[in-house]
Amino acid sequence: MRSVASRMSVMSGEGALSVFARAKELESQGRSIIHLELGEPDFHAGPSVVESATKALAEGKDRYCAVAGVLALREEIAAYLQRTRNIDVLPANIVIAPGAKIALFLAMMALLEPGDEVFYPDPGFPGYASITLGLGAVPVPFELSSRNQFQPDPSEIAAKITGRTRMMITNSPGNPTGTVYTDAVQRELAELAVKHDLWVLSDEIYARIIYGGEYISMLRYPGMAERTVIIDGFSKSFAMTGWRLGYTVAPPEVTAALALLAVNSYTCVAEFTQYAAIDALRDREGNTQRMVAEFSRRLEQFVHDLNNVPGFRCASPDGAFYAWVDIRGTGIDAEEICRILLEEAGVAAIPGAAFGPRGKDFVRFSFASSVENLREAAARIAKISTAWQGTLVER
Repeated sequence: MRSVASRMSVMSGEGALSVFARAKELESQGRSIIHLELGEPDFHAGPSVVESATKALAEGKDRYCAVAGVLALREEIAAYLQRTRNIDVLPANIVIAPGAKIALFLAMMALLEPGDEVFYPDPGFPGYASITLGLGAVPVPFELSSRNQFQPDPSEIAAKITGRTRMMITNSPGNPTGTVYTDAVQRELAELAVKHDLWVLSDEIYARIIYGGEYISMLRYPGMAERTVIIDGFSKSFAMTGWRLGYTVAPPEVTAALALLAVNSYTCVAEFTQYAAIDALRDREGNTQRMVAEFSRRLEQFVHDLNNVPGFRCASPDGAFYAWVDIRGTGIDAEEICRILLEEAGVAAIPGAAFGPRGKDFVRFSFASSVENLREAAARIAKISTAWQGTLVER
């Protein structure tokens, strides 16, 4: 009997999208829903970015173009990374993709053999383990724990390294915890990668969304230039989620492999969007800085309000736009908390187990929504907290 490939049975979806589907179903029934489940800024690309896309279309830039991406965009990305992350990369080492997810998928496809072991953060973006399994490799989680401020523990990773270990995935700032890895932690991770000759896939999609301090890319550490693959894109830092623009920065041999995979899959990214991306990177209107400042204002208020909910405990994130709430004090599991919030309070949030087993006692809220929505959500949550106040656990 015909069937789909066996790899599909080990891959998984995303909890955020399933919650979103249910939330939209409730909305269609006339319910008021506050969407705090999706990692999507409530901003849009700046006017000049839209104008650049329109101009490019008017000029006929809607044809096949270079597989690796328009050279002008790759040059602009190289300048942008030097300016914002103090790293020097060549345009020839950049490949444009239709979204950071595709960049992530193809980078892993280019580097992993069946049976290879891949370290990834738990809790973390669900795609890390799912793609690993789909490629026949073995996902090996490293814990991000509240007792360690959700920083990776290099000693844990070192103890798990075997002869089959091939790759380490880092994500700073991280989804869902909002953690920015410290310089000391990253330095130790880099030393492990060099010592054991590992690839490091550095997911830097939230690199511009930090709330204080300097962002340090994994590429800046000794010995990392030849083994680091950066995944980044325009969805988060430039509020261009629907534009589907991502990119990979990689050593030359990996770039060549990615270009070959592009030829065999998406051919090239839409030309006119690439010209708009050049304008986004230059950001003459200060859109990214203004957005991050607004996120900072929101998180301060929202985290304060969440910590006033009985049984909730939330530390302020260092980056990204997620509130990662410890709900153990409620005495109810996260799945049930999220069901109550959505079905009874009209607030959509994600149970932490969607990001890995270590997230089972947490709920993720996105604060990429208006101040008014966040205040209303907090008020609804506080009101519905009577559903679990009789089971509160002392913490």
